[in-house]
Amino acid sequence: MQDAFAIVLVVVLVGAVIAAIWASIGTADAYRQIGRGGLSLNDGTDRPAHEPTHSVAAGEREAEIRQMLEARNARRRARGQQPADVEAELAELLGGPAVLADPALEAEVRDLVIARNERRARQGKPPLDVEEEVARSLADLRRAP
Repeated sequence: MQDAFAIVLVVVLVGAVIAAIWASIGTADAYRQIGRGGLSLNDGTDRPAHEPTHSVAAGEREAEIRQMLEARNARRRARGQQPADVEAELAELLGGPAVLADPALEAEVRDLVIARNERRARQGKPPLDVEEEVARSLADLRRAP
């Protein structure tokens, strides 16, 4: 009986060591994948190939704030209250001045946008909305340090 116990002990020990090695090799890749994947934001491998630039993100932010202010005005009108000036509130929230840009600067930016549209037309790309691009460019200039 003593001999059988030693043999069983050695066989179980060798089997356990083989199972441990097999388990560690099989799960090594799983441990490298922790924190990565579809819901992770930290490692950078799951980010889109082309992330929006700061000006695009700022434009989206401005559009969302404008939408919120317009919705608030719609609620005010529904209650019978006087709607607020969306542009003034937007400028106040974004930290920029509520006044419009210098007319000469606005004209120069408009000329640049028109020239950009001409280049886009030569390249076969659709033209940009001139007024929208002028407003975006002026807003970017206001935010620049």
